[in-house]
Amino acid sequence: MEERRTETAIFAGGCFWCMVKPFDTLPGIIQVVSGYTGGKTVNPTYEEVCSGTTGHAEAVEITFDPAVFPYEKLVEVYWQQTDPTDRTGQFVDRGTSYRPAIFYTTEEQKRIAEQSKQKLAESGRFKKPIVTEIVPASVFYPAEDYHQDFYKKDSAHYKGYRNASGRDRFIDSHWKE
Repeated sequence: MEERRTETAIFAGGCFWCMVKPFDTLPGIIQVVSGYTGGKTVNPTYEEVCSGTTGHAEAVEITFDPAVFPYEKLVEVYWQQTDPTDRTGQFVDRGTSYRPAIFYTTEEQKRIAEQSKQKLAESGRFKKPIVTEIVPASVFYPAEDYHQDFYKKDSAHYKGYRNASGRDRFIDSHWKE
């Protein structure tokens, strides 16, 4: 029996609640975990990260099968979930813990992400520069259990938050073909 090869991708795009579902429903995605990365505090809590003092960003760690859904496609999905022109937060969520970033785990991921960012910048889709960071992955800390799969656990709250945040309106205005 052939062993399945998996990889890990880490993306920050504002509230991690809103970053799970778009990936969780794709073929080849094995797991999507909400958590924190890119900071200095060991095993931070949600409250510490939200305070802006730890340096962490809310992020999702995606375990995927690249033979089914390659990293290039994950990056394309990522761009379509964020405002890549806003480095100070995403939609109603402001501060460094909500900054957009691609945390690469291999040099190949770095190359793919940088090429994709350049292509997006040249596309003219956005009037402002693409400012999403592409940085090396650091330790990823899973968030508290109540944050995991939030869109499934409390779908009414999730849908209300997502609508009120302005995320869906932004995505529709920039990505509807």
